[in-house]
Amino acid sequence: METNIQPILDKALDGERLTADDCTALLESNDFVRIGLAAHEIRMRKNPTDVVTYIIDRNINYTNVCNVVCTFCAFYRRPGKPDTYIHSIEEIEKRIDETIELGGTGVLMQGGLHPDMNIEWYEDLLRTLHAKYPTFQLHCFSPPEIHNISLISGLDYETILRRLKAAGLNSMPGGGGEILDDEVRRRVSTKCTTDEWLDVMRAVHKVGLISTGTMMFGIGDKIEHRVRHLERIRQVQDEALDAKASDPDYGEFTAFIPWTFQRENTALGRKITEEPTGIDYLKMLSVSRLFLDNIQHIQSSWLTQGIRLGQSALRFGADDMGSIMIEENVVSAAGANNEANERDLRYQISEAGFIPQQRDILYNYVNREDATGLDTRNSMPLKQLSVAFAD
Repeated sequence: METNIQPILDKALDGERLTADDCTALLESNDFVRIGLAAHEIRMRKNPTDVVTYIIDRNINYTNVCNVVCTFCAFYRRPGKPDTYIHSIEEIEKRIDETIELGGTGVLMQGGLHPDMNIEWYEDLLRTLHAKYPTFQLHCFSPPEIHNISLISGLDYETILRRLKAAGLNSMPGGGGEILDDEVRRRVSTKCTTDEWLDVMRAVHKVGLISTGTMMFGIGDKIEHRVRHLERIRQVQDEALDAKASDPDYGEFTAFIPWTFQRENTALGRKITEEPTGIDYLKMLSVSRLFLDNIQHIQSSWLTQGIRLGQSALRFGADDMGSIMIEENVVSAAGANNEANERDLRYQISEAGFIPQQRDILYNYVNREDATGLDTRNSMPLKQLSVAFAD
């Protein structure tokens, strides 16, 4: 017999913190519509407007060389393979120039765990880009990349992040989180452990940088693993907000983004017999909103779930539609082929009953000159862009 979840939802709506058992009961429930209604109510309280935000940026993967093996990844290449690459500064600048032309405010830049790239390489990259684009936001790297730099340089996480911040780093995405439970991580990847990922994020916040939390589920994980993941994200955020009370410059998680494993072209995908459904995704998103009571924004992942399910997420707790993602290589390599341009994203937000609003990485509103009539330059389809910048 299914647990009556209404007392749990009432608890969340009354402002009480949910427990791990509450979280488990919600994820085990089939009543995803009622969970979604409660999550939407909390979303409207936390962000009390009809505005849904989105960002214009691109994901530049500066190298596909990676010295670890993740069975859920179709993007990485082992060192020495013939199809490896490292983008030059000129190539990266060309991508940034086009992003700016399309109204973009920042870049999300990540790469494989290259065995030969020391901290000086990253500092030179950031310093060069920041000097040329001083107001352009550099939302770069991930905990596994910082851990890799630590292994190469022998420096601790905080020292690395202070140096990268001084070179121009503005914030850090939550890549490499997958499921923050080593029982799962050991089966699917050889990169950083749960504690290492969390410790990097603690250092990110300590040096005054913001970050995002993520979850990729459906990689052989169970509900108990997903609950532990959410607990760990919430704990790190509690620590950050406690510190922020006495130090306003302390960093924090600005948003949480869950998505489902994209299996098509991966080694792990050939072994997984069951994958999360659209309902599983909406339920996970809603429960994240209810459980993560200390995180302001929950982001819809239309890139992995598809534009229509991404739109539906706006009534299940999400207040942000993410990026038009001018360029993306990692999840598309795994088989996700969803596309959208700014006009598409604004239309989907409007049709869901909300007001679309461009933002930057810091969630500041961006009002371009063409805000009342969308500039046709921003309607260039992703496939055309991909051809223009194929390596």
